[in-house]
Amino acid sequence: MPGEFELIARYFTRAARRAVLGVGDDCALLQTAPGMQLAVSTDMLVAGRHFFPDVDPFLLGHKCLAVNLSDLAACGARPLAFSLALALPEAKDAWLEPFSKGLLALADAHGCELIGGDTTRGPLTICITVYGEVPADAAARPVPTQALLRSGALPGDDVYVSGTVGDAALALLALQGRITLPTELLLAARARLEQPAPRVALGLALRGIASACADISDGLLGDLGHILERSHCGARVDVDKALPLLAARQAYAGGAAQFDNAYDARTALQSVLAGGDDYELVFTAPPAQRSVLAALSDTLELPLTRIATIEAAPGLRLVDAQGHAVAHDFASFDHFAATGGLL
Repeated sequence: MPGEFELIARYFTRAARRAVLGVGDDCALLQTAPGMQLAVSTDMLVAGRHFFPDVDPFLLGHKCLAVNLSDLAACGARPLAFSLALALPEAKDAWLEPFSKGLLALADAHGCELIGGDTTRGPLTICITVYGEVPADAAARPVPTQALLRSGALPGDDVYVSGTVGDAALALLALQGRITLPTELLLAARARLEQPAPRVALGLALRGIASACADISDGLLGDLGHILERSHCGARVDVDKALPLLAARQAYAGGAAQFDNAYDARTALQSVLAGGDDYELVFTAPPAQRSVLAALSDTLELPLTRIATIEAAPGLRLVDAQGHAVAHDFASFDHFAATGGLL
């Protein structure tokens, strides 16, 4: 069993590239380019709360960095580096080797350098702080930056969602034994839960196009709600446009997914609107950008679906295709409102 410093040296020490000084000293040193701003975000993942304790460590390594890269994507920031704080019940090679491979494979794919961190014995907990850069903009108001913020949405703007949402929540329900999914569908949904794709390229491309942006971690309605709160406005969400965001919707239409007495097809809508753990982007943009966004969607080979309109009146209003109000009690995930259990 490796000791703390041998563990770091064996699995997480790499030659510094962008960093002036990386793993091994009391501090890392990171040089950013002139006229650039440093974007920083921290996320913690706790066994039993954010992931099943027996999850594949390679996939866990991928996901724990992916959720941080998603925050950079939501700000339109280019990844630079990250630090890792890791609490382990035991330092087992059989766990550490695949975990580090999953972590560092995604890091290499995005040019994001591991520059330091900490390890200790304790309940399995992973904490990552990620660093990115975004251009400054002295002319921008009220914040002198080109970063995508939550505060820029304006009445009349369109609301878009990247990719698909809801499948990660379906996988969680299935793994908890609360619904039954066909094997092929479960495998696809589980991949969305355990190996999300951070939309870094989209976030970079949205600078100068999107008026506001957030990543979808706790649920579409909740994360759109953060934009509305910061932008002091509301939105009208077309449920009939939102529901197709669930990649597994065909299974519901064909009755291929079986629900127990506590769940029915309404779970599909619940998963889309409030499921979370998707790590797609929800963003707003003026109608004049529709053709630009259509071209961007083609270039990135990533669906960008327009599901809502920003309105001056505060609040979220759900409507159907005929404009009729849709009643709901969907709530996004809140760690301190939740009562036990995974996620």
